[in-house]
Amino acid sequence: MAESFPFSAILGQEAMQTALLISAVDPAIGGVLVRGQKGTAKSTAARAMAALLPSITVVAGCPFHCDPDQPDALHWECRAQRASGASLPREMIATPFVDLPLSTTEDRLVGTLHLENTLKSGKRQFEPGLFAAVHRGILYVDEVNLLPDHLVDLLLDTTVSGQNLVEREGIQYNHASRFILIGTMNPEEGELRPQFLDRFGLCVTIAGVDDSSLRREIVLHRLAFDQDPNRFTSDFIASDEALRQQVLQARRRLNEVAIPAEIVDRAVAIATAARVQGHRAELALVRSARALAALLDRDSVDISDLIEVAGFALAHRIPGSTVLSREDVYRQLAELNPETMQRALSNPHLGQQHDEIYLLDDQDFPGSAAAGSSLFTFLKKKLTTASSAPISRST
Repeated sequence: MAESFPFSAILGQEAMQTALLISAVDPAIGGVLVRGQKGTAKSTAARAMAALLPSITVVAGCPFHCDPDQPDALHWECRAQRASGASLPREMIATPFVDLPLSTTEDRLVGTLHLENTLKSGKRQFEPGLFAAVHRGILYVDEVNLLPDHLVDLLLDTTVSGQNLVEREGIQYNHASRFILIGTMNPEEGELRPQFLDRFGLCVTIAGVDDSSLRREIVLHRLAFDQDPNRFTSDFIASDEALRQQVLQARRRLNEVAIPAEIVDRAVAIATAARVQGHRAELALVRSARALAALLDRDSVDISDLIEVAGFALAHRIPGSTVLSREDVYRQLAELNPETMQRALSNPHLGQQHDEIYLLDDQDFPGSAAAGSSLFTFLKKKLTTASSAPISRST
């Protein structure tokens, strides 16, 4: 039975899909926060993205998903086994997807160090938690703005260090825990703490679709999936597989994509004009632009990539405002420091970006340069032969 709604069957939320795909290519970006009203496919898209990701190679039976090809990243038991001369057995597993419930306890999240058993046996007795289960995968937090503060603090510590450290009575246990963090929330229910908000590499605000014909298709898609998931999903197997291969290829060539010095200078100029604090904005801009270029089969990042991702990387970082839509980001950047922005970008279309990246045919989209490097337009052209089912559609 089909477990998740196909990623390529989601309609009307191309901006969200673009941000998720960019994050899937480079986990170092810092994940994605999706803000929007209820019923706008936020959870559906997060789960569908997980199904898109390629399988990973792990040490068979290892609860920490250690990579046998990365000996320096092995946890101590796998490292000890390797040091003894024993070979590490391998297996392929699906990319881990861990749902973090709001009711999760601290022990369930970080794991439990059994002090009494450790003292008796002389060996550390540790029961892995969710941070172990999610290593090299996706940690999904629905209603992330309602997550208790003590769990937020633990999540912040782990996302910053990439390590989960548990300590009791002077006895420690630590293991790697690196993951793509995806949070979804309804801003009507409250906002995130600023220090947590800034930890998300990208942020996208979405809304329901207004076009009645597209709304009708969304309803029909959902009804068809609920009635017969396998049959519905079969129509999108080819397009989802093509997307999976595109992400895998982009991951493999990511470090080969050149980042010209001019791109770094312009990213710094954008962040300076936006008066953002710290340097996460520049890093998110450059890394996201490189990931987008890799998805677009480019050998080098150009200014159109930087412009397209700016709406994701800066939406939650421009001070003195609420979280912005992509369109408002471009508009506010132009208003903040027009001279600096003009020198930084030299782009006549600043402030004219689309809030979503629509799938338009060339004849329907005159002046296509205004859309920058439209990922979904590119994918539509490249993957059109993958399936008779569309990747998505425009209003």
